[in-house]
Amino acid sequence: MRRKGLTSVELAKLAGVSSATISRAFSADSSIKPKTRERILALADEHGFRPNAMARSLNNSQSRLVALVVNTVANPAEGEGLDQLIHHLQARERMPLLLCCANHEDRSQLMRIASTYQVDHVVLCSDAVSIDDAVDIFRSAELVVASSEPLDGRAVSDVRLDAGAATAEIVDHLVAQGRRHFVYLSGRASSHIDKQRMGWFATALKAHGLAFDIVEHGDYSYDSGYKEAALLLRRMRPDVLVCANDLMAIGVKDAAALLGINVPGDLAIVGHDGVAVAGWDSHSITTIMPPPGEVSAALADIIERGPSEPPVQRVFDCVVRWGRSTGEIPRRG
Repeated sequence: MRRKGLTSVELAKLAGVSSATISRAFSADSSIKPKTRERILALADEHGFRPNAMARSLNNSQSRLVALVVNTVANPAEGEGLDQLIHHLQARERMPLLLCCANHEDRSQLMRIASTYQVDHVVLCSDAVSIDDAVDIFRSAELVVASSEPLDGRAVSDVRLDAGAATAEIVDHLVAQGRRHFVYLSGRASSHIDKQRMGWFATALKAHGLAFDIVEHGDYSYDSGYKEAALLLRRMRPDVLVCANDLMAIGVKDAAALLGINVPGDLAIVGHDGVAVAGWDSHSITTIMPPPGEVSAALADIIERGPSEPPVQRVFDCVVRWGRSTGEIPRRG
C-alpha cells in the first residue's frame, strides 16, 4: 500500500507559508526567493509531498505536456534527434508524450487519445501524418511542424532544412573526381523530405549537365539498402550511389563489399541524416546532416513562445560530414 504524503495545505502550514507560495515553489518560471524555494522543496522531500500536475493544469490551463508525433524511434536519425529535443524539454520542465505513428494501424485514433491529455504543444515530425489531420485533432494545442510538408499558407510554426548548398558541395567534389553516373536509392515515395533530397541532387547534377541514371526504392532500413544494392550492382556499375538515409548507405557499402566492388575507388556512397553509426570508422559514410543540435534547440525555443505570438518559420542549412565513402576527404580552406 502506498504511503499517503502531505497535502499542499499541510505542507504550507508546516513551512509557514501560503498555499500559493507552495505552488510557486514547484514552478520553474515563478518568482520566489531561492532560500524559500529550497526550504519548501527540502520539507516536501522529507514528508513525501509531490504536487498534483493534473490539478495544476486545470487551474492554470497548461499541462506542460508536449506531444511528439514521430514515425519510429527505431530509426537512429529520429531517435538521436528526439533524444536532444527531449533533453531540451525536460530542462524546461515540459513533459514529452511520444506517439510512434509509422506502423500504427489507426494513427488518427492514436492522436485523439493523446489529445485527451490536454497537451499544450504538438511537434509534428512524422511524414505519415498530415498537418491538416494534426491541426484538426489537436485543436487546443500549438502546432510546430518539423516534417518538411509544405505549409501552403497555413499559419503554423515550422522548422525545416535546406540542403541545397551541402548537396552541391558533394556533387562538385564527386564530379571533379570524374564520376558521371549517379543512382538514387529512395526511402518512401510519399516522404516530403525524400522528394526534397532528390530535388537538391537533381539541381546540383543539372549544373554539370548530368542527371540520375536511375532511381531505385528502399524503405530506409539497412536490409533494404543491402538487398537493393546487391541487385542493382549485379546489373550495372554506377560511379555514385546516393541513399535517402545513412542506414541504407551502410547496407549499400556492405553489399558492395560482398560483390568485391571497391568503395570508394569503384563506387562512391552518400547518405543523409548524419547518424552516429555512419561516422564509425568501420563505415565512414559521407552524409548530409542538420547542423548539430540546432534543430532541437529551435523547436524547444518555439515551444517556449507565448500563445499570442505569431507563428515563426526557421530554416537551417545542412552541412556535409565527410567520410571515406566518397574518396579523399576534402581539406577545408
